[in-house]
Amino acid sequence: MSVIPHTEKEIRSGSPLKVPEGARILIVCDDNRDTERLKTILREEGFLSECARSITSGCEAAKSGRFQVVLSAPSLADGTWRRLADIANHYGLGYEIVLWARNFDLHDWGAALEEGAFDVLDAMCEQPKAVEATKGALWAAYLKGAGPNQRAAIPWKAA
Repeated sequence: MSVIPHTEKEIRSGSPLKVPEGARILIVCDDNRDTERLKTILREEGFLSECARSITSGCEAAKSGRFQVVLSAPSLADGTWRRLADIANHYGLGYEIVLWARNFDLHDWGAALEEGAFDVLDAMCEQPKAVEATKGALWAAYLKGAGPNQRAAIPWKAA
């Protein structure tokens, strides 16, 4: 599946690009309602997603290299999103991190962006923006070389 417009008409149309095959999102959140909401809106746009209920399990999943974007709550019982950023830096993984926050003030928001978060979304009112932020993060990850790992995305090819 090609994600690059092939004709001048396609380029000028401004139509949104589809999510490329193999694009994977990791959702790190301990709130079942938020997790299900994110999974649903991402699935409707064609994203494949997996979930982790703790920062520790999210870090373990992220190490696999099969994700281009991690949507995470800023803080869970066992740590903060910064551990996910540390994993990306330590292992040379190019995924982007989008934070899905319920209680985040402007100071925390600015600090998160300075520390490497791609975006910070307010879970209460920015649900519609989640898809666009995830798409933007996906393309930023692709530019950093974190394209889909076809062998990890298709289980029967991994054998």
